[in-house]
Amino acid sequence: MVDHPISRRAALASAGAIMAWAASPARALLQSAELDAPASIDALIAKMTVEEKAGQLNLMAAAWAGGVATALNPPSSGSNSFEGQLADSVAGKLTGVFNGNGAEMARRMQTAVMRESRLKIPLIFAADVIHGHRTIFPVPVAEAASFEPDLAQRTARIAAIEAAAAGIDWTFFPMVDVARDQRWGRTMEGAGEDVRLGELFAAARVKGFQGRDLTANDAMMACVKHFAAYGAAEGGLDYNTVDVSERTLREVYLPPYKAGFDAGALSAMASFNEISGVPAHGNPWLLETLLRGEWGFKGFVVGDYTGDEEMIAHGFAKDSRDATRIAFLAGVDMSMQSNNYFLHLPGLVRDGLVPMDRLDRSVRRVLAVKHKLGLFDDPFRRIDAKREKARSRTKAHLAVSREAGRKSIVMLKNEGNLLPLARSGQKIAIIGPFAEGKHDLNGPWVVYGDNAQAVDLAEGVRAVAGAGNVTVALGSKVEEPLDGGIEAAVAAANAADIVLLAIGEAENMSGEAQSRTEIVVPAPQQALAEAIAKTGKPVVVVLKNGRGLALEGAVKDAPAILVTWFLGSESGHAIADVLFGAYSPSGRLPLSFPHESGQQPYYYDHKATGRPAPDLKQTYRARYRSAMNTALYPFGHGLTYGTIEYSGLNLPATMSANGTLTVSATVANTGQRAAEEVVQLYIRDRVGSVTRPVRELKAFRKVALAPGGRETVTFTLRRQDLEFIGLDLKPTVEPGTFDVWIAPSAQAEGVHGTFELTA
Repeated sequence: MVDHPISRRAALASAGAIMAWAASPARALLQSAELDAPASIDALIAKMTVEEKAGQLNLMAAAWAGGVATALNPPSSGSNSFEGQLADSVAGKLTGVFNGNGAEMARRMQTAVMRESRLKIPLIFAADVIHGHRTIFPVPVAEAASFEPDLAQRTARIAAIEAAAAGIDWTFFPMVDVARDQRWGRTMEGAGEDVRLGELFAAARVKGFQGRDLTANDAMMACVKHFAAYGAAEGGLDYNTVDVSERTLREVYLPPYKAGFDAGALSAMASFNEISGVPAHGNPWLLETLLRGEWGFKGFVVGDYTGDEEMIAHGFAKDSRDATRIAFLAGVDMSMQSNNYFLHLPGLVRDGLVPMDRLDRSVRRVLAVKHKLGLFDDPFRRIDAKREKARSRTKAHLAVSREAGRKSIVMLKNEGNLLPLARSGQKIAIIGPFAEGKHDLNGPWVVYGDNAQAVDLAEGVRAVAGAGNVTVALGSKVEEPLDGGIEAAVAAANAADIVLLAIGEAENMSGEAQSRTEIVVPAPQQALAEAIAKTGKPVVVVLKNGRGLALEGAVKDAPAILVTWFLGSESGHAIADVLFGAYSPSGRLPLSFPHESGQQPYYYDHKATGRPAPDLKQTYRARYRSAMNTALYPFGHGLTYGTIEYSGLNLPATMSANGTLTVSATVANTGQRAAEEVVQLYIRDRVGSVTRPVRELKAFRKVALAPGGRETVTFTLRRQDLEFIGLDLKPTVEPGTFDVWIAPSAQAEGVHGTFELTA
């Protein structure tokens, strides 16, 4: 990409643009406008041509991007050059661009619009800021493993601070799709399989990005996506069909979106999938009846990348013009990347196929949000090259990345207390394709971060154990054997006291368009694991992954297993903190690890069926020939370096339908090391007019316990915690018996009791 240095003339031009904007009619009209007071916005709309209105609904990938951004979203507007995109902006053909190249790009574009366009309506700059901007945090599903929504709010706040300084007003995040099929690559972008966890993390991330004041220069607008039920794609295949009942939609998939909107998100993104035969981009029930009518959403809906155009391939629209009409009338206010709205909306209005008042309504929504972001008061409020540099990758931000990384790690297994490792006196062999090297550290969907700046595993381990005590052998490539690799790895293992086996998925095996039919460790790495196991040396599996995996053979049988996901900038240091006991692992699985790939989709809160299977001995039951209908490692599972015991359930016998119920249990650490335990509250409604799941998470609390420490953990159940979607598709509560567990996972017994809900 050609560098565009900032000149003195350019700086003066920007100052002139600000002065021009201050005296512009658009600012005078809109400086007092609010989302609920559209009169001044209407005055501006009245001055716009139909082409300018269509331009306000047209969002394109930035031509000046480069690197990862261009690979993810290649520009395809009327002109692929930056100069051409400048001309389009001045002509009113664009509302803004996304995934551009920082503050200088934004300054040049906004300056041109403020100086040269007819109405001087500010551009909006958007980006995929998914799990960090320059400082990269764990992938979202990993962060959900922390079971700390407040942590997600803090990392989103930092991402906003960095990204807003680069001129970005709007992020295409959070993704709140519930993911119940681990074959789906985009599992890594969400919060896993549970509804309640999804709600809490959706709200936390919206609050983090948007801050207390959307006009602040360190705030950016959140976008709740993908609306709706994208995570229910058949077969875990990205972009595939979704066909679920309205009850399942309302009970499982919709609540996290609602939580994000209730937290204040002012944009929604339509999903690629269809639901019950109707593509989301053309679904008026979804976007108008439900989102705006039932939920009262006041922001705007943006299409996903060419999602309107893709209704042709769906077989739902005959051509681009027809796709534009369908999407727009269904409730997609803004088109992304297809250029269809600018090309076709004016003609559709002139031909009477799209009413002018509908066009004005969408333009009003977009302008109102731009005002809410403070752009009509100061179009350059987030564009500051000095601020961009000063806010990026600060020591404080990197410290939070390290904190988030270690809190995201889940210890699945620790036989014989193999972990934590001694800080000295051991020879350590780090073996596997992720042992060393500036790759596969940040994880998928990173536009602005750089793996070259991240800390790899070997660097983190050497910083604690000393370089002289650490050897590295790759053993294999990620998906291919390495000539002589296994032999060299076995030699390294034989010369060591302990092996760290760094295996799993590469970045390009998770994320968008990375669905897998077999969610296992790739064969060359599995062969490596088998060879290392035969050495008899103690093995700690350090697993890199963006989804739940079906572990097999020597990987499954290893005495210690850490799920380390993709942890971002401070990956190696965060893993070393856990390996050597500077931090006792506190992460818990936000998704289930199945016994076998063929169990997918699998999720803990499944139905019992009429033939539940208590074991593998009974036939004609709801199980596979080779596996129970359970998880190898269930949702909520994770170990610490302490020893945790549950006792003393205190549960009243009854709860009135409109009352509350307080339940508690004692959690003790009988081990020799400090620990953090995620105490989880589950319920089951035994009998209902609609069948209920075997368990449902309703609350959780993270408690720190010193050796020998104990704490009574209390939860309060309310009527809404017991509700389900009834036969009339409305929330209801029915009297009857409820099971309650306070437990360390969705499959653990913990302490258990029952109560009666009375009428």
